[in-house]
Amino acid sequence: MPAEPSLRNSLHDRGQRLTPQRQRVLALFERIGEGSHLGAEEVHQRLLRSEERVSLATVYRTLRLLSSIGLLQELELPEGGRRFELASDAHRDHHHLVCVRCGRTEEFENAEVLQAGEQAAVHHRFRLLECVLNVRALCPSCAAEE
Repeated sequence: MPAEPSLRNSLHDRGQRLTPQRQRVLALFERIGEGSHLGAEEVHQRLLRSEERVSLATVYRTLRLLSSIGLLQELELPEGGRRFELASDAHRDHHHLVCVRCGRTEEFENAEVLQAGEQAAVHHRFRLLECVLNVRALCPSCAAEE
């Protein structure tokens, strides 16, 4: 599994090594592609199913590290969970519709949300870095169970 030069350089700049476990976690996100959101336990289970041995503690540490260097984007849910997705400059300002019961997450883009964020930043003399909206709802399956 060849290492992405940007990953190796980012880790080296932070005094970190490119371990096989870190490569496996990033490779998983690259395989599933943009727009897929996984929690640490899901990452761990998928790696185990593909017979790649990585401890759950290592998965948690790796997800935090890859998020801190900008290779993964973290989505923090009010229900206490954290989900991660592959970071992408082309897909930076997108929003999430999150089921509060099962955690299903769908992405959407909305120019009006981005415009509102830009206007608020200008009005308060902030420099906008990103504009992300998380909408909490019930997916059709969970709504049907009520």
